[in-house]
Amino acid sequence: MTQSDWRAQGEAKRQSILNAIPDKWRLKGPVPAATEQRDVTGTYIQQFLNEREVEITESDAVDIVAETTSGRWFAVEVAEAFCHRAAIAHQLVSCLHEIFFDAAIEDAKKLDAYFAEHKAPIGPLHGLPVSLKDQFHIKGVETTMGYVGWIGTFQGQRDDPRRATKESELVRELRNLGAVLYCKTSVPTTLMAGETVNNIIGYTWNPKNRLLSCGGSSGGEGALLALRGSPAGFGTDIGGSVRIPAGFNFLYGLRPSSGRIPYESAANSADGQSTILSVVGPLARTARSLTLLFKAVLSQKPWLHDPLALEIPWRDSIVQDTHSLIEQAKSGTSSLAFGIMPWDGMTPIHPPIARGLRLVEQTLKRLGHKVVPWNPPSHERAHEIASKTFGMDGGADFRHHFNLSGETQAAQVIVQENGAQLTASGIAALNVVKREYQKDYMDYWNSTAAQTGTGRPVDGVFCPLAPHAAVMPEQFKNVGYTSFVNVLDYSSVSIPVTFADKTVDVQGKDSSLSGEYINWDYDADTYDGAPVGVQLFGRRLQEEKMLTIAEYIGEEIARDLKRV
Repeated sequence: MTQSDWRAQGEAKRQSILNAIPDKWRLKGPVPAATEQRDVTGTYIQQFLNEREVEITESDAVDIVAETTSGRWFAVEVAEAFCHRAAIAHQLVSCLHEIFFDAAIEDAKKLDAYFAEHKAPIGPLHGLPVSLKDQFHIKGVETTMGYVGWIGTFQGQRDDPRRATKESELVRELRNLGAVLYCKTSVPTTLMAGETVNNIIGYTWNPKNRLLSCGGSSGGEGALLALRGSPAGFGTDIGGSVRIPAGFNFLYGLRPSSGRIPYESAANSADGQSTILSVVGPLARTARSLTLLFKAVLSQKPWLHDPLALEIPWRDSIVQDTHSLIEQAKSGTSSLAFGIMPWDGMTPIHPPIARGLRLVEQTLKRLGHKVVPWNPPSHERAHEIASKTFGMDGGADFRHHFNLSGETQAAQVIVQENGAQLTASGIAALNVVKREYQKDYMDYWNSTAAQTGTGRPVDGVFCPLAPHAAVMPEQFKNVGYTSFVNVLDYSSVSIPVTFADKTVDVQGKDSSLSGEYINWDYDADTYDGAPVGVQLFGRRLQEEKMLTIAEYIGEEIARDLKRV
């Protein structure tokens, strides 16, 4: 295929996505340049919606299902409102790969008919619109994962390019739960990039500041949720691909340990690589929405349908134990203990990120919790393990899929040219190195019991998600702040904190913003208004505990910011 052929094919697909938007929902005039209108969230996108649509789409997932599962809101009305807002969102920031609004409305009608007959919902997500990263197969809907060479083939399933007639396991479970599926969101080709760009939809911009990136690889999910075009969505994470878009878009995002949410029958890059497994995780505007989604999926017993899923149902006992610790802290009889890691020893962070972590630390101390410095085994070791893992096939998988069309990759997507592949013994040695690092980190975590004063090691650790807030195009250079969690297979949640402020994040303005780990060589004007998030991580398979803490601390951080 010549360059003109693949460009034309990508452009045709891009136009088909726009054509799937009903005429009544198409913007009548051009979208202002980012230099004229950076922020298209809030009142900007609301101007294209009616009052009822705004009410529905600005409710979080928990509030929505409270209405739809009780019959107070019709599923059709909710689906139409989110389809409309998603259509506007795509026209503003290019965040969708697939649109199937008509099918969604029909599904919503069936849900309403079921409720009318049975006076009960189908499941706990009855009538909740859910968006999906373009890795999940939905019958009759294409999966391209950003590759031009996949257009028209339903490519993405190893050895069977048309297995998209079989839906991904997560899709099957969401339908059983009563969710309404209506769109699939944009990704960077290869999925291995901290920005979202491909030769089909171009670049997906950050809705809060359209001079910046929405993150990657679940970037379309992050952008759509930031514009309230979805109340809840699912992405995947092998090096930070759920947490980074969540942080860049002022959202909550969960990276669970491998095996808790099913990955079966989803498309992927370098399928079969198992040294560091990609995992599925939810994104939403509130922590309680993540809990709703996670708990609902586990209720479907995914371990009966996905051979890699662990038979671990939702554990209320862990939630109760965590709440008990929180209540003890409130009464002054005990406390939670947290580590704070302001930087990873490799990459200095920008002032807004340093300030965000400082705000978290201040909140923890106000609440009476113990805060200890986090000095773990070298994160450079984790970075080396991740880098070797992601390149173990020498880039063969990526090159193969680019060669299907002959398309060139964007600058953000780095593909090794005829790189050396690891041998079987090389992979085995890498797995030993990873296991040894996991053991060293485990031992260090246990050793913090001597510092906390609670009789326990730290309950969780706060650290950056990236060196910067939502990043400038082609400037995302390092995933070390998130990929170490994947090496360890720990549970992690992104928590929104604040926004970059060119009048505050100034050297000498805040005395707490000092230290060798802070990089003042950044463009304060360009980053102004960018969301700032942090990462809370716990040990392996501690999702219930991390979600409970994230909701508690997230609410307290928001409360403290309102006081300022």
